[in-house]
Amino acid sequence: MAVVSWKEILLLTGLVVGCYWNSLSCGFVFDDVSAILDNKDLRPSTPVRNLFLNDFWGTPMAEVTGVVGRAELLSSIFLLAAFLAYTKSTGADQSIVWAPIALTVVLVAAATLCKEQGITVVGICCVHEVFVAQGFTLPMLLDTLRQVLQGKDGFPYAVLQTLLKLIVLVISTLLLVIIRVQVIQSQLPVFTRFDNPAAVSPTPSRQLTFNYLLPVNAWLLLNPSELCCDWTMGTIPLVESLLDLRNLATLVFYTFLGLLAYHSLRYRHSSAKTVIMALSLIVLPFVPASNLFFPVGFVVAERVLYVPSMGFCVLVAHGFKIVSHLKKISWLMIGVLLTTHAVKTFNRNWDWESEYTLFTSALKVNKNNAKLWNNVGHALENQSNYAKALQYFLQATRVQPDDIGAHMNVGRTYKNLNKSKEAEDAYLVAKSLMPQVIPGKKYATRVAPNHLNVYINLANLIRANDSRLEEADQLYRQAISMRPDFKQAYISRGELLLKMNKLTEARDAYLRALELDRTNADLWYNLAIVNIEMKDPSEALKNFNHALELNPRHKLALFNSALLMQESGEPKFWPEANRRFLTYVEEEPDDANGYFNLGMLAMDANENAAAERWMRKAIGLQAGFRSALFNLALLYSQSKREMDALPVLDELLRHYPEHIKGLILKGDILMNHKKDTRGAKVCFERILRMDPTNVQGKHNLCVVYFEERDLPRAERCLEETLALAPNEEYVRRHLSIVRSKMAAMSAAGQPLTSTEGATMSAKEEKPQRAKESAEEGEEEGRGTDAVGDENNVRKSSAESLQDVGVDQSESVDSSTSDKRTKGKSTKEIKDIEEKRAAALKRLEEIERILSAD
Repeated sequence: MAVVSWKEILLLTGLVVGCYWNSLSCGFVFDDVSAILDNKDLRPSTPVRNLFLNDFWGTPMAEVTGVVGRAELLSSIFLLAAFLAYTKSTGADQSIVWAPIALTVVLVAAATLCKEQGITVVGICCVHEVFVAQGFTLPMLLDTLRQVLQGKDGFPYAVLQTLLKLIVLVISTLLLVIIRVQVIQSQLPVFTRFDNPAAVSPTPSRQLTFNYLLPVNAWLLLNPSELCCDWTMGTIPLVESLLDLRNLATLVFYTFLGLLAYHSLRYRHSSAKTVIMALSLIVLPFVPASNLFFPVGFVVAERVLYVPSMGFCVLVAHGFKIVSHLKKISWLMIGVLLTTHAVKTFNRNWDWESEYTLFTSALKVNKNNAKLWNNVGHALENQSNYAKALQYFLQATRVQPDDIGAHMNVGRTYKNLNKSKEAEDAYLVAKSLMPQVIPGKKYATRVAPNHLNVYINLANLIRANDSRLEEADQLYRQAISMRPDFKQAYISRGELLLKMNKLTEARDAYLRALELDRTNADLWYNLAIVNIEMKDPSEALKNFNHALELNPRHKLALFNSALLMQESGEPKFWPEANRRFLTYVEEEPDDANGYFNLGMLAMDANENAAAERWMRKAIGLQAGFRSALFNLALLYSQSKREMDALPVLDELLRHYPEHIKGLILKGDILMNHKKDTRGAKVCFERILRMDPTNVQGKHNLCVVYFEERDLPRAERCLEETLALAPNEEYVRRHLSIVRSKMAAMSAAGQPLTSTEGATMSAKEEKPQRAKESAEEGEEEGRGTDAVGDENNVRKSSAESLQDVGVDQSESVDSSTSDKRTKGKSTKEIKDIEEKRAAALKRLEEIERILSAD
C-alpha cells in the first residue's frame, strides 16, 4: 500500500468538496423517487428482514423486475474493502492467513447484496493472487502446467497454497450465486425491446452492436463530455452490417485492450503488475453489464462505469508516473485534466437539480430516445402543466411510434385535460400494440408489467359511463388473464364490482389480491369497505385493524375505523375511536373532518367543552362547514346557551339559507327564549316556502299565530297541519286547545284576535342529530392515473352521526369505494326518546296553563 501524506489527503478532499458541494441543493430525481421516497423498505415500520427479500426498489425479488439503480457506490466500497482484506491473506513467511479470507467472503456478500457486480471482486482477488502476490506471468503459468501434465514435477508448494485460497474463494462465490438464483426463483429479469433493442435483434446485428457498445463505454471514460441519464431505446442505432464504419471503433478497442493485456501478462516488473490490476478493475466489474453473456435492461449506463473507472484512473496515474520526468509538461497535463473534469462535474451537478433539468439536459445529447421525451413530460405533469406535458408525450410517440408507454402517457394527459374521447383513443392505440395471444406462452415473459396498466387505465376511463361498466369489467378480466398475479387489476375490478353492487364478487376480488400480497394495508382497507356495504361492520372493523397493524399511520383506515366505532353506539369503543381520530389529525392537520368527528365523539360523551373546542377548530379550517356549524349550535342549545347558538345559526344560514333544521332551531330559540315571534315567524315561513309539507315548520308557525293571539288563523293552520299529519296526536290536541280557547273567549264576548302575550309554545322537539351523507360540494383528496400506481385509494366520506359531514372527491383512477354505514345508534334513539318525553311534558304544561285561562 502506498503511503499517503496529509497534503495529498487535503488536496483530494478539497477537490471532491469543490466539485460536489452544489449537488446538496439538488432534489430527489429520476430513480431516487422509486428507490428512496416510495421505497417501503426505508420506512421505520418495515421489518429489517425485508431488506434481504426485496430488491433495490423495495420490490420482492421473486417478481419479473429490472436490476438498475445507483447502489454502485455502496457496492464499490465493499468491493474495495474486500480486495484490501484479501491482500492481507499472505503472511510474512508466505503462509495463508485465514482471518482476512473469511472477512473477504463477508465483504463480498455485502458488495453483492448492494449490487450484483460486487461479486466480481472475487475475480480481481484471483488476478492479484496469481500475478501480483505470487508473481506469475502467463508464460510461467503455461510452463508450470505443461510440466505437471508431463509428470516431470508435482505442484510447487506456492502453487498449492494459491490453489487452496482460490478454491475457497470460488466455492464461496458459487454459494452466493446459488442463493441469489434461489431468491429470484431461477428467473432472469424481464426486459422489453425498448430497454435494450440489440438484445432482441437477429444475428449478426446483436453481436456487432453489443461489441460496439464496449468502445462507446471506453469513450465515456476517456471523454465524458456528453453525459445522458438514459441510453435506452434508439439512443444508439443498431450496427446491422459488417460494413458499418462503427466496427472500426470496435476493432481499435480490442486491439488496444489486447496490447495492454499482452504487456501485463508477459512481464513481471511493477509496471506490468500495475497494468494487470488496472485491467482487472476495468474489465471484470463491467462483465455483468456488457451484454456479452446475458442481456441486461439498458444499452449504456454510466453508473456501471463507477468501479471500472477506478481501474481507468489507475492507468492514468500510472501513465502520469511514466512521464513524470517531464515535470512541466506532465504537471500541465494533469492540471488541465483535473480542471476540465472538475468544471464538467460542477456544471453537471446542476443538471440533477430537478427531474425537469435532468431530462431536458439529456435531450440536448440525444433526441432519438422516446423515454427522455416521456420523462420531460412526466416532470411537467408533476407541475400540473398538462398542456405542455402533452406536447412532449406526443413527440415521444413520433420518435417511437410503437412505444406503448408513450401512448399511455398521452391518454392519461388527455384525461387530465378532461378530453375523454382523445384519452380513450390514445389508450386504444396503446392496447393495439400489446402482443397477441400465443397459446401456451406466458405473457409475463414478453410484456413489461407496467404496460398491462393500459387495460386498467382504459377501464377506469370508460367506467365513468354507467352504460359501459360491463365493458370495463371485461378489460380488467383480460388483464388478469394475461397476468394472474396482477394485483392492481384485482383491486380496480373490486371497486368496479362494488359500484355494480356485486358485493360477493368484489369481496372475492380483494381476497384474491390478498392471496398475492397480504402485507398491503390498502387491500385490507378496501376489503373493509366491501364489508361495510355487505352490512358486516364487525368484519369491516377487523379488516380495518389488519390495515392498521401493517401501517399504523394509514390515514383512511384510521378515519373510517374510528367512524365505524363511533357509529356503533357502543361507549366501550369511544376511547379507541378518539385515539384514532387524534392520530388522523396528526397526519392530516388541515382536514376539518377529523376535528368535526372528534367533536361528535365529545358530544356523545357529554364532554361539552371539548366538543365546542373541536367544532370551533373544524369551522376555523373550513369556513361554512355545515355539519360543524349546526351541531355547534345544537350543542349550545342543549347546554342552555341559546344566545350563543344564535350567531352560529346566523353563520350557518348565511352559507346555507335553505337549511331547514337550522331554521327550525333558530325559530325555536327566537320564540321560546328571545320572545321574538316576528323573527321566528320569518324562519318558519321560509321553511314552508321551500317545503310546504314540512309538519314541524307548519306546526311551529301555527304556534306563532297563537302567540300573536290570532286564534282563527291558528285554528286554520292547525287544521292544515293535521291534514298533513293525521296521526300526530300533539297536533290534534293543540287544535282542541285552540278551539276550546276560542269558544271560551266567544262566550265571554272577547275578540278572537289580540296583541296580548301568548301562553302556548312551539313544539319543543329539537332537530334531531341525523346520520346523513356528507355536505355536497365540499371535496378533498386526490388520485392519479399513473402507471403502476398500486396504492391509489379513495378517501371515504366524513359522514357524521348528527347532521351532515363532508363528501370527499372521487380520485381519478381509484381502487376502493367510498361507502358508509347507515342506521341509528342506540344512544341516538335514546336521545330521541328523551326529547319526545320532554316535549310531551311541555305540552302538558301548556294544556294546564290554557285550562287555567
